[in-house]
Amino acid sequence: MIELFDSHCHLTSTAFRDDREAVLRRARAAGVTRLVTIASDLDDARAAIELARSEPGIWSTAGVHPHEAGAAPADAVASVQALCAEPEVVAVGETGLDYHYDHSPRDVQRRLFAQHLALGADRDLPVVVHAREADIDIAAALRDAPEGARGVLHCFTGGDRAFEEAMARDWYVSFSGIASFKSFGAVERLREVPRERILVETDSPYLAPVPMRGKRNEPALVRFVAEAVARHRGDSLEELARVTTDNALRFYGLSRPDSL
Repeated sequence: MIELFDSHCHLTSTAFRDDREAVLRRARAAGVTRLVTIASDLDDARAAIELARSEPGIWSTAGVHPHEAGAAPADAVASVQALCAEPEVVAVGETGLDYHYDHSPRDVQRRLFAQHLALGADRDLPVVVHAREADIDIAAALRDAPEGARGVLHCFTGGDRAFEEAMARDWYVSFSGIASFKSFGAVERLREVPRERILVETDSPYLAPVPMRGKRNEPALVRFVAEAVARHRGDSLEELARVTTDNALRFYGLSRPDSL
């Protein structure tokens, strides 16, 4: 069976409250052997850690999403730092900038993003970055980040400046179900990512890939993402799955531990 790693999902979402065990069974059946459930705020990070403790093959992150930045307490980054000491936590984030929805003031988003990048460098953990309609400021944040800051542009759909800064710093780039949409406009950038730095993700419960577009997404569907990415790059599914699994293990600092 093809082995897949869903590098970014949100299993603590209320969308999975009633059938999370069934979701995990379907993931296993689809060949998803490992996944990382991504935190959106402090409470979500604690829930993600608990979930990771309860299931083999699952890890978590700790961070404050830009949507939640405006509501974050003054000591949010100190709390994230404390959570990063837990062995289940393999990355800082999700952090970044979102100027599409602007749920949080932009200056607050930028400040917390810079603090997350500094924390990642200090803890030697990768940073999971959300970037939407903030290309110039994302690129500036990467340029200004402390030495040793490393991470991934998750769910990449475009942004030339951020992409170029990420490539210059040997960052990873992850692609979601959007890569399967006819409207996907970052095919050339997808092809430019070095094979040792490309990841696949579902970002579930959001952004279900074709042929499930419009329905609730879940980790089992990362196979369709991998198929779309492989098609764009001219790779076989087997090769793309092997490469992205190896990359995710390396990115998150994992050996080949227990699987789902």
